[in-house]
Amino acid sequence: MTNRFQLGTYLDEIYSTFPEAEHRPMIGITANYADGDATIRSVYYRQIVKAGGTPVIIPPISDRHALINTLDRIDGLVLTGGADYNPLWSGEEPLQALHHINRERDLPELLLTRLAYNRQIPMLGTCRGMQTLALALGGRLTQDIKTPLKHGQDAEREEPTHSITIQENSMLAALYGTHTFVNSFHHQAVAECGEKFHITATAPDGIIEAMESSEQKAIIGVQWHPEWLEEEGLKLFQWLTERSAEFSKAKRLHSHMLTFDSHCDTPMFFPQGIHFEQRDPRILYDLHKMNDGRHDAVTMVAYLPQHPKPGEIPEGMSPKQYADSIFDQIEAIVKREKAYISIARTPDDLYLNKAQGHKSIMLGIENGLAIENDIANVEHFAKRGITYITLCHNGDNAICDSARGTGTHGGVSAFGEQVIHEMNRLGIMVDLSHGGEKSFYDALDISTTPIVCSHSNCKALCDVPRNLTDDQLRALAAKGGVAQTTMYHGFLKKEGEASILDAVAHLEHAIDIMGIDHVGVGTDFDGDGGIKGMADASEMINFTIQLLRRKYSETDIEKIWGGNWLRVMRGVKEKASVRF
Repeated sequence: MTNRFQLGTYLDEIYSTFPEAEHRPMIGITANYADGDATIRSVYYRQIVKAGGTPVIIPPISDRHALINTLDRIDGLVLTGGADYNPLWSGEEPLQALHHINRERDLPELLLTRLAYNRQIPMLGTCRGMQTLALALGGRLTQDIKTPLKHGQDAEREEPTHSITIQENSMLAALYGTHTFVNSFHHQAVAECGEKFHITATAPDGIIEAMESSEQKAIIGVQWHPEWLEEEGLKLFQWLTERSAEFSKAKRLHSHMLTFDSHCDTPMFFPQGIHFEQRDPRILYDLHKMNDGRHDAVTMVAYLPQHPKPGEIPEGMSPKQYADSIFDQIEAIVKREKAYISIARTPDDLYLNKAQGHKSIMLGIENGLAIENDIANVEHFAKRGITYITLCHNGDNAICDSARGTGTHGGVSAFGEQVIHEMNRLGIMVDLSHGGEKSFYDALDISTTPIVCSHSNCKALCDVPRNLTDDQLRALAAKGGVAQTTMYHGFLKKEGEASILDAVAHLEHAIDIMGIDHVGVGTDFDGDGGIKGMADASEMINFTIQLLRRKYSETDIEKIWGGNWLRVMRGVKEKASVRF
């Protein structure tokens, strides 16, 4: 008979296999605070263990270093029940019906939630936790429910006491169907869930009983206490654990593979005095957002509008001078933040920067207008380190006709042919995003190296002039090129609001036509790019999560996240007769 008080017996069991335990996602649980103690009901951590997670209790502290280090280590978050929120957080005065508030919890949990949201951490809010989600992310609470239905209960906590109706096609409906019974311990409630959520369950009196992300994110809030509802409640904790395991895997992939975005227009905002070292709401790329999205590198372009509006280019500045000024500003930012970010000229630079813990910026030009009809300026910009030139923008120029132009040259002009040959000679990639269809095929014939489309989608799914036909995709792949799926809603969907699911659909269509070796991501952030689920650089990891859900291999994900693009770049540079 084994003596259960012999420690060695338990250790022998742990050490009997290797590894000692399977990897399980780490789930943080917010603690209550009362009488100087941080406490948690045992049902929370027992449900998490039963669901296959590793519970970690998070005390109610607002110290920034403790919060950030905690978030860097967890894979999911449970926001627990408890006292009312102080209505002053909503700019409201307290009503007489307001119950006990807990000053120790409010700020820590609101901060924790906002920071976790920015990091794409899966979240489950229960009772007060649902109210935390709403209050932290743009919703509004009601201080006291005034309906005939009783939303508190005298019954045992494990006993359901009223019904709820669940919205079809919601994450919650996948777990419970469209009708179930819940327990109820609240008198505060969510009055408005805000634009980041939609209502997914209501009580018979219309009180909001559940909400979930409207942005394809793994966030659910429920007004009841599933931690007490045994097997029925376990379903929600299993959902959270599965989403947290998915997030953990995505983080692991991002930690050792390079993630690269081939196109953003963030530099056009530099004249506004943006702060790249801050989480600047005016731009979609900054150091904080790149860090939150666990994203490594981006090509920032000097964008030259074909017909500048007042203020787009400083008065008296030529296109070449403007492009140079943009690159000067990028270099100044990198110099200021040299401990965290570097300029990369080659694929090897990107991998070296990642190994050193640096983010990377590559340089590009959007619109060959920047060379001012002077072939010598191609070499000038090559020496500055640009990796590609988008030959035109929304209008014909001296190089070629645009997809939105009038057919000035009937494709690539004679001067444009010289430009392409010069780009080949100097190791600069030829980008035909924005190019007209005839320009596209002309460039394919002229260029001695594969061409790229840095931010273009599929015409078969969204019939607009800027997108590529299936024949163009096939021709591009046949010549070894790549087409980068972009996050601009107008190139994803002609009607309605586009989301990350539409972007994945375009990517998968391109894969079906071209094969996995000819696709990638070029967000067009700050150039009108940005959709639900991929709204800025902080949400880059969401794209990886979508790919994991579709069972893409790690090798294929690495190709999509820049491997294909960098293969073309490397080949273009290797064939150059002049290198800088």
